Amino acid sequence: MSQETPSYGGQAVIEGVMFGGKHINVTAVRRKNQEITFLEVPRSDKSWVVKLRKIPLLRGIVSIIDSSAKGSKHLNYSAESYAEDETEPEELAKQQKEKEKKKDEGWSLGMIFGVAVMGILSFLFGKVIFTLVPVFVEDFLFGNAFDNYVLHNLVEGAIKLVLLLVYLWAISQTPVVKRLFQYHGAEHKVISAFEAGEELTVQNVQKYSRLHYRCGSSFMMLTIVLGVIIYSVVPWDNLTQRVLQRIILLPVVIGVSFEVLKGTNAVRDIPGLKYLGYPGLWLQLLTTKEPKDDMVEVSIASFNRMRELDAAIEAGEYSEVRVSGGILDPAKG
Repeated sequence: MSQETPSYGGQAVIEGVMFGGKHINVTAVRRKNQEITFLEVPRSDKSWVVKLRKIPLLRGIVSIIDSSAKGSKHLNYSAESYAEDETEPEELAKQQKEKEKKKDEGWSLGMIFGVAVMGILSFLFGKVIFTLVPVFVEDFLFGNAFDNYVLHNLVEGAIKLVLLLVYLWAISQTPVVKRLFQYHGAEHKVISAFEAGEELTVQNVQKYSRLHYRCGSSFMMLTIVLGVIIYSVVPWDNLTQRVLQRIILLPVVIGVSFEVLKGTNAVRDIPGLKYLGYPGLWLQLLTTKEPKDDMVEVSIASFNRMRELDAAIEAGEYSEVRVSGGILDPAKG
């Protein structure tokens, strides 16, 4: 990938894909009537957030929390769209009236703030739970088996990996999550095709792998591997110290994992070094599925819309947060 090529990120949502641009985040969702609708939200990053994103280690924590907050808004939009498509017309009309009433009362702004806060809290709560549960499981099973705390950390890491794999496999068996993982694969394919300089058509995009080095799944794998190393630097003598250590060092694990993820992406084209990112790619075999052509079409639509609006904002021709509808020809952008 050339230095001039922007580095974009995305997120799969229910029946669609969100892409984040330099100035705007766009979600495209396939509705039940086959229409593709869009949620367009210009980015309004605070100056202090922008500054923190330039500081190594801190930028990882800030970026992930910020992405969780903003991603929740787009997930909420896709979930509401999906629910609307599954709701009877009479009930939908009633819900629409209530929504308009709440909007007139200024409720929508509170909803947006609430969704963002819930996104952050969900991420933090999930990360803490996923960090601490293996600690208690390992202590219960092997607490008195040996005294070497480094060995305890290794067993804990293995338990954490098994729990993660079982969890991902289990949820991937449900129809909704399976389709979500297919859209995840479509997102990766579009980014890879763009980075390769390909014209974004369904046929071209489908040629690329559903796996990508910068995926959040790779980040999850890195937090497990690097967590074992980082936790082994600071000794602990009992369960209480061990739990406190995990909580205190969690930001360090997140920050270091983010930097290593960026590093593995930077060296992915160097023979030998590309294998550093393979554990994360292997995990993506669970978190992504091969997408259908219509899913790739939605992903292309989202990406093209984001690029189009990014350019419009730079030209001073766009300033609204809006939801729009219509079928977009991905081949034409």
